[in-house]
Formats: sequence, C-alpha cells, structure tokens
Amino acid sequence: MMPNVIRRGARDPLAALPRRPRALLVAAASVALLTAGFCDNASGARNSDLRSWTDDLAFRISTDPQPPVAREKILYKVIVRDKKSGQPIEAGEGRIFASSKDGANTWDALTPGPEPGSYYGTLNYITAGDWAIAIQFRRDSTQAIQRIDWMQGVRAARSPN
Repeated sequence: MMPNVIRRGARDPLAALPRRPRALLVAAASVALLTAGFCDNASGARNSDLRSWTDDLAFRISTDPQPPVAREKILYKVIVRDKKSGQPIEAGEGRIFASSKDGANTWDALTPGPEPGSYYGTLNYITAGDWAIAIQFRRDSTQAIQRIDWMQGVRAARSPN
C-alpha cells in the first residue's frame, strides 16, 4: 500500500475526497491541460503553426496541406510582425527554400497576401523525409536580410487509388 503523498489538511482542497476519486480527478485534469495546448479553437482543431523569431521580427508559418506531402504543391503562409510592437510588416521581401539530405532543392519567392503582414510561397518536395527549410526576409530593400531555419518532415506521396 502506497503512503498518502498529499497531506490532509485545510490547505489541500482535495483532502476531503477519498483517495480513488481524487486520483481520477487529478488524472482527468492533467489530460485536459495536456490536450488544451494542442487546440487553438473550440472545434478542437490542432494548432500546427510554426512560430519563430529573429532579432526584431516574429514569424508564424503554416502549410497547406498539413503535414506536407511529397510530389504535391505545398502552400506556405508566412505572417510577419514586428517583434516589439506586433505591427504587421507590409512592404517586406523574402523567399522560402528547402534542401533534402539527398541534395534536392526547392524554393519560391514570398509574395504579399491579402491580409496585412501575410506572404505566400509554394514548395514542391520531390521526395519524402526530412528537409532543412529556411526563410530569408527583410522589411524593405534598405534593411538587412534576416533568416530563420527549421527541419520539416515530408510524408510520402499519396497513392493514385
């Protein structure tokens, strides 16, 4: 029999509950907290956006489809904001590019989207596996180029069935 880890007393709000219901309540609360981090709305949709920062820019990157699939056009949406003020960067210039460990490369220019601070680029991965991806971006032609890097897993192409 395991000793009671929680001391019963006035400061413990669960002390009045018997041991088993208390353990179930703690387990249920833990599961709820863990799953809440993966949801971004009431429908339970998983938040798969990548967030990254440079010295003065904040990036939020999403893909369609998610996760990326080889031999399909993958649309990247990149939202760029000023890191300190949170204001969208509307006159920026950039590109997105990727390389596989086998030496395959793909890239595209980031074109401004309809939403303030949004930019779009399309990549086509020819093989499945891990790809090194980077974005180079600058606020305007007078500013220095800033870069973020990450690894992206690409799933195998879907069968034509």
